[in-house]
Formats: sequence, C-alpha cells, structure tokens
Amino acid sequence: MSGFHVTEERKDELAANLAEVRKRIEAACAAAGRDADEITLVAVTKTFPASDVRLLSELGVADVAENRDQDAAPKAAACEDLPLTWHFVGQLQTNKVRSVASYADVVQSVDRSKLVAALDRAAGRAGRRLRCLVQMSLDEREGRGGAAPGDVLALADEIAAAGHLELDGVMAVAPLGGDPAEAFARLARIAAEVRESHPAARVVSAGMSGDLEPAITCGATHVRVGTALLGGRRAIVR
Repeated sequence: MSGFHVTEERKDELAANLAEVRKRIEAACAAAGRDADEITLVAVTKTFPASDVRLLSELGVADVAENRDQDAAPKAAACEDLPLTWHFVGQLQTNKVRSVASYADVVQSVDRSKLVAALDRAAGRAGRRLRCLVQMSLDEREGRGGAAPGDVLALADEIAAAGHLELDGVMAVAPLGGDPAEAFARLARIAAEVRESHPAARVVSAGMSGDLEPAITCGATHVRVGTALLGGRRAIVR
C-alpha cells in the first residue's frame, strides 16, 4: 500500500474521531447551558508521530500537547511551519526547562516555586513569553504532579509577578477511581479564587477522553484529549 493511501486512511480515521469528540463537547455544553465555542480542544499527541500532528492541523486542530520534552522538542521542530499552539502538560524537571521554553507556548504543569523561577529565566533567555497554568493536585497519593490546593494562589501570584510569564489559569487531572465531577468542582472553586486576584486568568484545563463531560459541566475551558482522538498509544515513528 502506498504512503499516500496510508496517509489518507489515517486522515479519515482522525477526521471521524475528531467529529465524534466535537459532538461530545457540543452535547456536554448543551447540557450545561454553555456555548461550545467556549471550549478549546487540545489534542494530546504523545507517542504519536509528527505526521499525525500535520493531519490534525489540516483538519482544523490548532492546539496540541505533549508531556515529554524528548518527544516534544523534535516534534515541535518538525511542525514549526504549522499554525499551532504547543502545550506542555507533563511533569517538568528543571533540567528540561530551557528546552521546553524554546518551543512551548503554554506550560500547563507549573506546580512549584522553583519551576516558576526556572521558566522565567529560560523564557527571558529565549526572548519569549510563556503562558502558564498552575497545576493543582486532586489526589496527592498518585504522584502525578500538582500543587496542594492551599498553595495554588501563592503560585499564581508568583507567575503573575514574573517578568517573562503570563498567568492563564489552572489545570488538574482527575483522580483515578474517584468521582471526576466532585474533583472538578473543587478545581472550579480554586479557579474562581485565582480569578478574584487575577481576572485575566480564565483558563480551566480539565477533562480528558474519559471525563470531558463532567469537566465541561464544572466550567472547563480546555479539554486535553488523546485516546479518543488519536486512538490507542503507539510508538513514535519519525
């Protein structure tokens, strides 16, 4: 089978998945009395090749996310000609900050003061401004990153005060085995507190393939969708 046919088949597959995800978003918004235009779909392309990013861009997806710098950096370079907003959503170690600051437009996983300072320095060196979200932990037992709820406001203040960072809002991952609606409601309360001090920080990134509906019900503005959009995890082929 020629590469052309493989690409066309993959594009058709992604188009069908995208249509289904958008349908779910529209239904969730209708049920919540919200406008679907309020929701930004972020395609989580981890473990998938740059060719899929190109196909998604052709299909109208404007936001993509990665969680590992070693995968994200070459993929972003391969797609630098595309009109995309790149989100970094994984746990970020300070030794990867300089690389991430060179291509990411948004860092969604800011969860400690040391990371705020490192991102600010790296963005300054790169001559860029980075949009940042404070990641809040909804289940401290899982070790998936995130600041304790009581630390979110202070971190938000630090980001807002940094010279090369912009505070966009908050992000969280629902706890495994828990009630996502209850977890996202807690996130919404903290997000409202952040907006009291920082009215422009309106982003609430919550909800993935399995729980985007309760996230939208609880006020999510961004949903991070991987499996429902791209299918099961596969090895990157560059």
